[in-house]
Amino acid sequence: MTVEQKYETLTKALIANRITISTMESCTSGSIASLITDTEGASAVFEGSFVTYSNQAKIMCGVPSSIIDTYGVYSPQTAEAMALCALNAFQTDVAVGVTGSFGNIDPANEDSIPGHVYYSISTKKETETFSIVLDSLQSRYEYKRKLADDIADRLLDLILRQKSSQASD
Repeated sequence: MTVEQKYETLTKALIANRITISTMESCTSGSIASLITDTEGASAVFEGSFVTYSNQAKIMCGVPSSIIDTYGVYSPQTAEAMALCALNAFQTDVAVGVTGSFGNIDPANEDSIPGHVYYSISTKKETETFSIVLDSLQSRYEYKRKLADDIADRLLDLILRQKSSQASD
């Protein structure tokens, strides 16, 4: 299944289950939001997104500067804070936060490890944070697609778990 097909499946599942979603994206530059909204009817579940490429933009959107100062911008703690900021700002059921570095060292952040990305998926009940190391790829576009694919798998798994949980209640 292509990444576009996964996001179409995901968005249709969000719509069918009335699960709202938002994102705060850095290295993916809004790619996750774009893939979600490529499906007709996404406006029923997609509330919005912050694209926060700089540290200052993350802070302006609610990520505590102390988290970035203590753990670095490329950290599980920052990814979690990003997801929680989107969840709270847009009042959604699910939110994704993504931070990482593709292909080169970020001169503005000493903790940059090319190809190392953290992302979090938050719900009102829990937050799960993941780390992925992406092999050297040809372009930033390829990095974004590879990461989006991984995130789609996690989101689809989350929806299946939620459906299963609701069925057993």
